[in-house]
Amino acid sequence: MSGNLIIVSAPSGAGKTTLVAEVLRGDEWVRPSVSYTSRSPRPGEVDGQHYHFVSRERFAALIEEGDLLEWALVHGNYYGTGRRAIAQLRGAGYDVILTIDVQGERQIRQAYPDALSVFILPPSYAVLVDRLGGRDGAAGPDLRLRLRNALDEVAQYRHFDYLVVNDQLSEAVAEVAAIIRAGRARRECRAPKAEEILQTFQQSE
Repeated sequence: MSGNLIIVSAPSGAGKTTLVAEVLRGDEWVRPSVSYTSRSPRPGEVDGQHYHFVSRERFAALIEEGDLLEWALVHGNYYGTGRRAIAQLRGAGYDVILTIDVQGERQIRQAYPDALSVFILPPSYAVLVDRLGGRDGAAGPDLRLRLRNALDEVAQYRHFDYLVVNDQLSEAVAEVAAIIRAGRARRECRAPKAEEILQTFQQSE
């Protein structure tokens, strides 16, 4: 059976990257989608693991060649999701997590209406300010831009299937993991197995 597609979005600073990393560590049947971005790596980020870091020219070529499932300009940088890696992972039975912005979520929903979408909320505006203020490189105009965008992003929660408040990380991780497990039990996912079981009843008559 093909794996599910799980979209995880949040305003910058809500902790989605850390949260998703913990979920991945706890479930061997979940794989991340490694996005493309035109921004420079932050300290500790590894090309091909956290993102595929490419030039703006290369990103434009990926768009032109149709290799991106979705893409968007976020905080002055381009981000996008590659098509082929997702198809390969789902075809192998893995659930795939896309950690993307709200613009990307809308594009993915159009292509995959059955995708599960999860929005990660900070406990409050004040907490978000504190978290962003402590991030390396988030200062001055960059911090103000992220906070302005956060208001619009948080208002998009209405378009998501599930909402998770990232106050205590362990609790938020448990909730997202539970959503993924429940997704595997959806009727459309389990229908092939249900038909197999039904045939054993029919054959016994």
